Amino acid sequence: MAADGARILLIEDDLRLGQMVREYLAKAGLTVVLADDAARGQRHLAQQPFDLLLLDLMLPDADGLDLCRTIRAGHPALPIIMATARGDTTDRIVGLELGADDYLAKPYEPRELLARIRAVLRRRARQDLPDDVLRFGQLEIDRAARQVRVGQRSCELTARQFDILLVLAERAGRVLSREQIALQIGGDGIESSDRAVDVHVVKIRAAIESDPAHPRRLITVRGAGYLLAQAQD
Repeated sequence: MAADGARILLIEDDLRLGQMVREYLAKAGLTVVLADDAARGQRHLAQQPFDLLLLDLMLPDADGLDLCRTIRAGHPALPIIMATARGDTTDRIVGLELGADDYLAKPYEPRELLARIRAVLRRRARQDLPDDVLRFGQLEIDRAARQVRVGQRSCELTARQFDILLVLAERAGRVLSREQIALQIGGDGIESSDRAVDVHVVKIRAAIESDPAHPRRLITVRGAGYLLAQAQD
């Protein structure tokens, strides 16, 4: 689903903020339906389809994390972006574990929100491709076959390395911390630790980069984590 023309459900109890966001996104071609509590939001979801949910975690009639869990169970394909002013790292981690696609700390810039919405919708559109192949220039990641190619060259990766690359590819252009990556790939102990992620990244680069010492695909963002570049040669 392209961002232009997308239908967004915004569950936000701050009506002034909600109306500002609705007006800004409307100028970008998006239709926003605003609900100021969880009950109204759930009624809207039951009555009409949406392409994305923007969910405030602090609501007057429900805990946002519980609501996220409920909506994810009933609408497994609906992209969800969470927003909160609490600034609690635990909320962010739990929300991502519950199936949210992205997370924004309030206050946020409307331009950043629009960019996040577009990125999430692009990723979801790629996930819905019939051939189940994610393409980034010459880099191709076949999720169904669990194979990676650069041009005509097949890249040998372990199962865990493939999982890490896939997590980054499905969120291409977005920085993921080592902790987020470890949570997404699952597993226990050292195999999913921050240090193990670093070791796997080195090996992934050796497989997919022309010059692993100067990577152009799998990028380190100092102090933040890793991202897979969307535009690649």
